[in-house]
Amino acid sequence: MSIDTRPAAPQRTASAPRRLRSVPRSRRRTGNPVAGLGSLIWLVIVLVPLYTLVSSSLMHQDEALNGDPLAIPTNPTFDNYTTVLDSGFLTLLGNTAVVAVATVAIVLLLSVPVAYVAVRTRSRLSSLAFRTFLLGVAIPAQAVIVPLYLLIGKMGLYDSLWAIILPTAAFAMPVAVLVLSGTMRDVSEEMYEAMSLDGASPVRMLWQLAVPLSKGGISTVAIFSALQAWNGFLFPLILTQSEENRVLTLGLFNFMTQFGVNIPAVLAAIVLSVVPIFAVYLVARRALVNGLMGVGGK
Repeated sequence: MSIDTRPAAPQRTASAPRRLRSVPRSRRRTGNPVAGLGSLIWLVIVLVPLYTLVSSSLMHQDEALNGDPLAIPTNPTFDNYTTVLDSGFLTLLGNTAVVAVATVAIVLLLSVPVAYVAVRTRSRLSSLAFRTFLLGVAIPAQAVIVPLYLLIGKMGLYDSLWAIILPTAAFAMPVAVLVLSGTMRDVSEEMYEAMSLDGASPVRMLWQLAVPLSKGGISTVAIFSALQAWNGFLFPLILTQSEENRVLTLGLFNFMTQFGVNIPAVLAAIVLSVVPIFAVYLVARRALVNGLMGVGGK
């Protein structure tokens, strides 16, 4: 009879259940009531004027003059919007859209190469050009409106949309170059060196490397330039005269004279003029914030 000399298998014992360590209450995230209260107050400050604007535009003239501006319209009407649309508002909207699109195109076409040269070139000439652009941030439009008026007249552009587009783009360029140069500096130097070793030219590195990685800054510049063109009042007032070349801001100014004390009609025109640019802002607000924070290129 053979004897089994193999060691006996160890018996499995039930392991004790693992205890989940509870997170102390002191380490749990707690809300900031002061910040929440401040945000709520700021929300009320922003929403109350918007509510008053929209509700008053739906009122009749007597209700808007004698009633409570914060009250809900008792008999809402869209006649004020019809009156505005029948008074040439679409022409004003079209002119403003042309000015905004042309301004954004000019600013991007010029500021992107200028910012790239300022970042990639270490010569004195590029440094001087960059400082000259930054000097434009400190020059207000009111200080140069008279020589600008004479220059536009000499160029034969007075009373045209180009008389609004060119000065608006020129005054948007300094901020555009500043934002784009900060964004392009975030692009890694190793990427430029890698493309340079592959034989890429500076133009190719600009359009295939710097521009794709600077979309946040480019979006910021585009939105900023569009807002400048959409809300501009001084250049249309001084450099245009005819009705067919008027833009929204100047048209709203004339609506106040045209409608007299018809407050709901004026407010309806303001609502219609705010909707397009507000929609653009809602779509691109994240790119705008990221670009202004200097992280658009990351």
